[in-house]
Amino acid sequence: MRTGQDLELVHLTKRYGDTVAVRDISHVFSPASYVCLLGPSGCGKSSTLRMIAGHEDVSEGSILLDGSDIAPLPPARRGTAMMFQNYALFPHLSVRDNVAFSLRMRGVDKAERHARAGQLLELVDMSAYADRLPAQLSGGQQQRVALARALITEPKVLLLDEPLSALDPFLRIRMRAELKRLQRDLGIIFLHVTHSQDEALALADEVVVMNNAVIEQAGPPRTVFNAPRTEFVARFMGGHNVIALGGGKAALRADDVRISESGLPAVVTAVEYQGSSVAVTARTDAGEDVLALMPEGDFFAAPTNPGDAVRLSWDEGRLHQLQA
Repeated sequence: MRTGQDLELVHLTKRYGDTVAVRDISHVFSPASYVCLLGPSGCGKSSTLRMIAGHEDVSEGSILLDGSDIAPLPPARRGTAMMFQNYALFPHLSVRDNVAFSLRMRGVDKAERHARAGQLLELVDMSAYADRLPAQLSGGQQQRVALARALITEPKVLLLDEPLSALDPFLRIRMRAELKRLQRDLGIIFLHVTHSQDEALALADEVVVMNNAVIEQAGPPRTVFNAPRTEFVARFMGGHNVIALGGGKAALRADDVRISESGLPAVVTAVEYQGSSVAVTARTDAGEDVLALMPEGDFFAAPTNPGDAVRLSWDEGRLHQLQA
């Protein structure tokens, strides 16, 4: 018997007419874990999140939270809370009243709900802005308010739908650290939908990669990145080549490919300087594009240009066999 607040999807399916958005997925999310649902647009990740939240009906299957099926329950009674991509703050309410809104709807008296809102604003470092309106806040500040509002109901699972997509890159990195800190402090499941591989690798205890309405692979970020099971995961996670190997295919990390004196003949097609590294793409005689990610010092010691003939080599032991 499991203990703690784990979340389990059991043969979960979502259909929109003849279209299957989520196809018979089963997965257990561990208690107190930060999980990123990762995948391209249309893969089913947002539909999965919305079913857990209760904003989409389940076509088939169950959603178990600590062993109880929450699928038939309305959103407010599920033990989940959702933070939306656009934050959805009430423009006419102060920051304090935005955060306290759900307690007001439950009939909690003003003094108590304001005290609780104050605690949550302190948690997200927004106490000084309690009397402001949302329009007087930056995007990052609005996001903190939206987080506090979602957390005031003391959910067992916090659902985040592309929460960082509206922020500039510098603020996005700062907010990643903030989200991770909050999740550790609260000790609840954070289930975060993103299409950004960098975001998932930076944040997650577990990455769940979805494609074509199913889960392709799930596991710790390092495992999913270093040992992709399928060609889709290898290509989607980035940093990998997919090499034809006998009757099958293998993944090879780009930073394991070297330009050397001997090896596979190829012609350089693109060179991209990336700061600490240089990405060199070369096409083999068989027409395969192979990416080599080289330390910038190594590249500039013997630079190449598009059109140059080169030879590519790698340690065969670094090839990772993919499932067909």
